[in-house]
Amino acid sequence: MSESLLIPCPHCNGLNRIPAGRLADQPKCGRCKQPVLLSKPFNLNQAAYASQIKGDLPLLVDVWAEWCGPCKSFAPTFEQAAAHLSGRVRLAKLDSEANQQLSAQLGIRSIPSLILFKDGREVARQSGAMPLQQLLAWLNGQGL
Repeated sequence: MSESLLIPCPHCNGLNRIPAGRLADQPKCGRCKQPVLLSKPFNLNQAAYASQIKGDLPLLVDVWAEWCGPCKSFAPTFEQAAAHLSGRVRLAKLDSEANQQLSAQLGIRSIPSLILFKDGREVARQSGAMPLQQLLAWLNGQGL
């Protein structure tokens, strides 16, 4: 029997139990019927944060702001990474201006900042924009 993974829905935050062997089958949420795994980053906010860091698939959060030039130049790279990593890592974007309380709670001091969560805990952090290969190498160094 295949191991099941708990994965939060990026749309409604409901937890879904999905067999590991079925991750490539584009599973849908049992609650809202939307796709659970996306090939692009989803928007994260204060209300969804506690739900989204749970689960068995790691979550990589890009903390950004509209006025930040490096954040804007890094956005396409982050989107490319989401397509490469679908089913292995979930990618989310956190607007630091719209979510100032959460940004402060996370101790954000510079943007863009990447925060990697596994099993509900922060396990790695990286500040600054980087090319796709460097981002993938950084994640590989984190065991992903």
